[in-house]
Amino acid sequence: MYDESTTSLRVAIVTGAARGIGAAIARRLASDGAAVALLDLDADGCEKVAAEIRGSGGRAWAGSVDVTDSGRVEAAVEAVVTELGPPTVLVNNAGITRDNLLFKMTEDEWDAVMDVHLKGAFLMSRTVQRHMTAQGYGRIVNISSISALGNRGQANYASAKAGIQAFTKTLALELGKFGVTVNSVAPGFVVTEMTAATAERLGLTFEDYQNKAAEQAAVRRVGRPEDIAHAVAFLAAEDSSYISGQVLYVAGGPVN
Repeated sequence: MYDESTTSLRVAIVTGAARGIGAAIARRLASDGAAVALLDLDADGCEKVAAEIRGSGGRAWAGSVDVTDSGRVEAAVEAVVTELGPPTVLVNNAGITRDNLLFKMTEDEWDAVMDVHLKGAFLMSRTVQRHMTAQGYGRIVNISSISALGNRGQANYASAKAGIQAFTKTLALELGKFGVTVNSVAPGFVVTEMTAATAERLGLTFEDYQNKAAEQAAVRRVGRPEDIAHAVAFLAAEDSSYISGQVLYVAGGPVN
């Protein structure tokens, strides 16, 4: 349970933390000294990562949340406050794909992606900012994607990730005077279950898909979840206080 004598300790919330990029971010923030709340629909997956963090000497708590449901978001954040303390860092990472070409895409596929990425980031940020503004300090990092620049078969996902960037810049303007910075990290190709699913949709082996992506990157390799976690950790740190409203592409090379 939260002890008020530890008010100097940073408390971070990471959504979509059961695996992949979210899990890597949670591990990195914990290694930097933050108490981390891992939230996801998959509470068991979050607990496995949380147990790993605790086993390494960190503080972590795992919970279940549907980021598209305002009531569940409120309850999850209040549980974090009770267990770890008021949050000072929020990483909006929860996301899904429902890839399809425009003429095949259903309304449900469009709505599901918009709800998780955009509505989810909105509800989590709206709820958590109350605690940040009350403390006069906060860091919000939203996970966008290089797909925000456009990607065949992802009209819904690309639009949502572009929206995340606009959302980031607007929150930066609104929350800056309260000591809260808001930035976005936009990954390029990263090896995750999500990119593996994309390879399958395209009829490629995951190895071939990775090789093609590596050939297109200036650094001639694909990204790892840890690459994204390192960037998030920088933007979540106290030393990044003069950076807000920015989109950092972590994509292995220049991005137009």
